[in-house]
Amino acid sequence: MVIPRIALTAGEPAGIGPELCLQLASQRGFDVELVCIGDAKLLAERATQLGLSLRLEPYRTDSAPQPSVPGVLRVLHEPLRAPAEVARLDPRNARYVLATLDRALAGAQSGEFAALVTAPVQKSIINDAGIAFAGHTEYFAAACGTAVPVMLLVAGSLRVALATTHLPLREVSDALDGARLDAVLATLDRGLRDLWGLQQPRIAVCGLNPHAGEGGHLGTEEQQTIQPAIARARAAGIDARGPIPADTAFVPRELASCDAVLAMYHDQGLPVLKHAGFGQAVNVTLGLPIIRTSVDHGTALDLAGTGRADTGSLNAAIELAIELAARRR
Repeated sequence: MVIPRIALTAGEPAGIGPELCLQLASQRGFDVELVCIGDAKLLAERATQLGLSLRLEPYRTDSAPQPSVPGVLRVLHEPLRAPAEVARLDPRNARYVLATLDRALAGAQSGEFAALVTAPVQKSIINDAGIAFAGHTEYFAAACGTAVPVMLLVAGSLRVALATTHLPLREVSDALDGARLDAVLATLDRGLRDLWGLQQPRIAVCGLNPHAGEGGHLGTEEQQTIQPAIARARAAGIDARGPIPADTAFVPRELASCDAVLAMYHDQGLPVLKHAGFGQAVNVTLGLPIIRTSVDHGTALDLAGTGRADTGSLNAAIELAIELAARRR
């Protein structure tokens, strides 16, 4: 049996990403070869600081993949651009962070890696370095030529997708045009079919405004944009329903009748998802030609270097990446 390789990017070097990779590798193994992409010296220093008993092995492409075992982490070395200190952001390392993403993506596109998993990055410091960066989702989509990627958060049986991602709230309405919603609904439906094996995914679509617009008295986006997009999706064979007021879309009765909820903006859907499964939830990017999962949290600079960061979401992200990669093969 061929053992697949999964790429794991170490994330922002000043944050908890590197230590999450180290802590998880010290705790358990996986039935895949897990390859951590990051600065080998940084990882070794952070392991020493945390008192972890861990052996770092250089990643070799000329040897057959081997399952990961507890206490060993294979590292694909990508050098820092400047020395990294715990909890001290440095814009000079923005290029380092992006280089780890580029290497993981190239490997996933070539078939070297069956999937890639990302530890958290600090979007603000990348922008401070003069590099336009909205997030992993948008970065990978641009690199892959994906016009409208879909961010899907998964916590157990709860799946919440986003029609828009990292936008200021005042820009959301303008971004919700018919073409975008058509593409998002099609991508979400296809992702649920291909990656989860659902034959006829049921998608609950949230309204944008309170009470889904209250018949046009609290906004017209539902009547003018969202409802027509749902009608077009249904005509194309997609089981989309709504628009449903967001304050009732997540009640148990509604969730029992759908396979995913499509929220209109970031903070409409993710608070519910994170309440239900924070620390165990996984971010999946749909619409890419590769499989990419990630943690459901940020860089947590206040926890960096303390050893108190929870590996639960990273563990879940790796497990889901393995599951989805196996289903796609």
